Amino acid sequence: MTELTSRQIKALETKQNLLEKGLELFHEKGFDNVTVESIAKACNVSKGAFYVHYSSKYDIFLEKFKDIDEFYLSFIPSIPTDLSASEKILLFYKGQMTYLRDVLGKDFVHTIYTSALALTMNEDHYLTNQNRQLYQIIHSYVEEGIQRNEFKQEFSADYISMLITRCMRGTIYDWIIFRERLDPVVEIHHMTSTILDGLKVK
Repeated sequence: MTELTSRQIKALETKQNLLEKGLELFHEKGFDNVTVESIAKACNVSKGAFYVHYSSKYDIFLEKFKDIDEFYLSFIPSIPTDLSASEKILLFYKGQMTYLRDVLGKDFVHTIYTSALALTMNEDHYLTNQNRQLYQIIHSYVEEGIQRNEFKQEFSADYISMLITRCMRGTIYDWIIFRERLDPVVEIHHMTSTILDGLKVK
């Protein structure tokens, strides 16, 4: 493996610094009140240096969500293959919410999700983009459940996936609203189990 040059290492450090400082400023001031110039200034670099790494301040969110999705992918091998689709979904969500609660923390999650809502929601918005790894993982489990006749055949994989991912987003936003009064790991299990029970073939 080729070793990185000192210049490449410096560039990676600058990109990471811009990411962390940008998220910190979003948390302190709100997404709309933070400019590219203010992020660059806080990192002691020029606006031009910012644009070398990110095309806009929104790209900071994209970068972090990609990091989060990489964790989700790395978690998949820990889920036993002989479980039902419903059990796999519940285990995956347990891992996801444990990661958000115990690793990222509620303040960080509050920052990235509420700031993301300040942006125009369209089909390309990362929170709703169905090409995102998170949604692809859930969709694959749902397809598996349909093929094994675990879920009712009258519902499409897209529809079932939509219902299940709404459980995830709803849990995250309720956690942001209710904070310590709600444990996302417990809540996601209760909510998703209820939905899954209604989708199963009796």
